[in-house]
Amino acid sequence: MRHFLHVFAILCLLSGANPSLASDVIYAPGSRIGLVPLIGLNPAKTFPGFETADQRVKVVVAELPAAAFRDVETVAKSNAVDPRGPKPQGLETASGQGYFIVESAKNGEDNVRRYSMVISGGTFSGYVAAQVPENVAKIYSDEAVQKMFATVALRKEVPLEEQLGLLPFKLSELSSFKLIRTLTPGAVILLSDAETENNIDSRAFIIISPIGSVPERPDDRSRFARDVAATIPNLREGRITMSEPIRINGSPGFETRIDGTNTRTNTPVTVVQWLVFGSGKTAMRLIGSTPRSEWSDVFPRFRAVRDGIRPR
Repeated sequence: MRHFLHVFAILCLLSGANPSLASDVIYAPGSRIGLVPLIGLNPAKTFPGFETADQRVKVVVAELPAAAFRDVETVAKSNAVDPRGPKPQGLETASGQGYFIVESAKNGEDNVRRYSMVISGGTFSGYVAAQVPENVAKIYSDEAVQKMFATVALRKEVPLEEQLGLLPFKLSELSSFKLIRTLTPGAVILLSDAETENNIDSRAFIIISPIGSVPERPDDRSRFARDVAATIPNLREGRITMSEPIRINGSPGFETRIDGTNTRTNTPVTVVQWLVFGSGKTAMRLIGSTPRSEWSDVFPRFRAVRDGIRPR
């Protein structure tokens, strides 16, 4: 497959055609963003998006905060020249108005064409970016890529089975949490009592993610647990009320509890951080946060989620 693009280029040049689109929208695994890929592009294995067999043509999708679309829209509708690059142009997509940019760039020694687009998903912004080497730009042309971007579609939810199936661990207990959202496909997941993404910080939630570069020596884990607890976002005036080693599902772990104030809601919260140490320098990190008045009811649910995690 190494010479796939060269063979494909010859066929397209002989026929005088641009690559056609596949027939149906394909969603990047674990993502709410999908599109109809150009022929020759298949779901990528190492990132959310699509790529050719030789990995030289790539299309990446990502979810950004809702404000990202509004910021780009403001620039697109203004009369001012954007000193940072070309001005976004409107592009109608399968999910509404998007804003599209095309520019030439360098990737190492190679000349490439780069394309990007942002589109509103309501509570989030859908972002799509593509990179095409100059030597295949006649096949994956500006016109062809723009046609592909016009097929971008956003779905409201990623099916639960799809989200859980991508995780590097099994999550067998959801503990009645209502909102389940992958923050990083295949790695980080959020479970919350919130009805919508807009009020996550006002309700109980737990975030589960693997982390690396953890200390292997048990004597160093107390300091490490306190250090990473200090990085918990949207928390101020944090005061550690407990931090001690425990066993979690037969593995060494560390539990840290913190009383503080949520910076977004300005309400008192109690936070628990669990570290479950694995082999080498890896660990599983769980951060559970809840309004302090609900702690006694929510903590057993946090613990049930924790105890339901198993390796694949």
